[in-house]
Amino acid sequence: MTSHPHRIVFANEKGGTGKSTTAVHVAVALAHRGARVVAFDLDHRQQTMCRYFENRAETMRRRGIELPTAHCHVVEGMDEPAMDAFLAANSAVADFVIIDTPGRDDPLARHAATTADTLVTPMNDSFVDFDLIGQVEGESFKVKKLSFYAELIWEARLKRSRTSIEQNRAQMDWVVVRNRTGYTEARNMARIEQALTEMAKRVGFRVAKGLSERVIYRELFPSGLTLLDKGHLGDLGTSHLVARQELRGLVANLRLPDRLAERIPEPAQ
Repeated sequence: MTSHPHRIVFANEKGGTGKSTTAVHVAVALAHRGARVVAFDLDHRQQTMCRYFENRAETMRRRGIELPTAHCHVVEGMDEPAMDAFLAANSAVADFVIIDTPGRDDPLARHAATTADTLVTPMNDSFVDFDLIGQVEGESFKVKKLSFYAELIWEARLKRSRTSIEQNRAQMDWVVVRNRTGYTEARNMARIEQALTEMAKRVGFRVAKGLSERVIYRELFPSGLTLLDKGHLGDLGTSHLVARQELRGLVANLRLPDRLAERIPEPAQ
């Protein structure tokens, strides 16, 4: 077993960016590979991620099937030290820890973001969402300043770089995921891409293509199934197959470690 589960935090202080949907699908994609995945839902009001896994468990029970999945815990009524202890106690044997945060300003969400090995910030292709990480000029669309959130992550990455060797942890990889790109006007998409490229150079995040706005993602929630659950979804149309490839591309672009290859074999009895 590896000494430290790889922690993937999905964080965006704006709602409606597809954060929980992306988190669930990445968790299930890792479970399909044979990884041991433990999930923590910091949005104790909505509990979208844990509700998804509850629906998945109910579908398995009702159909009498086994599907790769993750154990999900709701984090509520804790301060930062208590949450850190809770996560550590419930993920000791995990390969990956998935943390979904609420789409609002939240102290525990900010703390979780600073502890990520991979920080995923989903955003819709709009300057309303871009404002989370930086502000642009109204005429030129040039980046004029970082947001408080971007500065927070920048400081966290600097702190990690100073302690990564002694803690045996790699640098934080920050990935901004562009969801719903198909619904953005071409000229505006180019402006956002230009601003993201400029901001990425300043702050040091990577940009990855995310999930389009497809009805299938919303339709799957009641059953807890995902696009990777072949043989359990019925007949899929072309758009669904395209969405599956889209998801696989996103997971590949996250460049997550191969924790199965890193496992130390159990000693022979």
